Amino acid sequence: MKVVLWRHGQTDWNVINRYQGHSDIPLNDVGLYQVSHAAKILAGMNPIKIIASDLIRTQQTAEALSGITGLPINTDARLRETNGGQWEGRTGAENRAADGDKFVNWIKGGDEPAGTTGERRSEVAARATVAIRESLSDAEGALIVVTHGGTARAILGSMLGLSLSDWAVLGGLSNASWSVLEELHTGWALVEHNAGTIPEPLFGNETTL
Repeated sequence: MKVVLWRHGQTDWNVINRYQGHSDIPLNDVGLYQVSHAAKILAGMNPIKIIASDLIRTQQTAEALSGITGLPINTDARLRETNGGQWEGRTGAENRAADGDKFVNWIKGGDEPAGTTGERRSEVAARATVAIRESLSDAEGALIVVTHGGTARAILGSMLGLSLSDWAVLGGLSNASWSVLEELHTGWALVEHNAGTIPEPLFGNETTL
């Protein structure tokens, strides 16, 4: 079984670095193009199920793949982005000015609630990974998880068994790009990260023996 974590396409708030969180912001024209292109590639990965956050930017992203494959979109609010509390709607510069060290520490991977009243990274990982595990099946193919940048990083860190303090070493996902987790006999492995192509077969690797 493969789990493909697919980040939504570009929004106007992405371009200006405005914290989106649970704010329901649609894709812009670039984002719509990005997901249309990406969906054609993902359709070649033998997707067997699509689950998606309930926010409009992820729904529009999932619709691009659903339209090609005919697979229904299974909407799950547990795949939402981190609730940013008082930081939502503000740019990074505005949050630095207002919250200084607290905001910088959070960016570096701290687990305090985002924006004082928002969610902890560990809480995001807990809700999202449960949603994924409930959707896994024994069928061969890819589970497509349409989610958000922060949530994807939390899922990766949790499913790979990294300590929370190390989650920050995982680079972020670009808009409409994805990461691929594959379950091997040693556990979950990250076989592609921030990708825009179909993964090549992994030949000559001892973990595949």
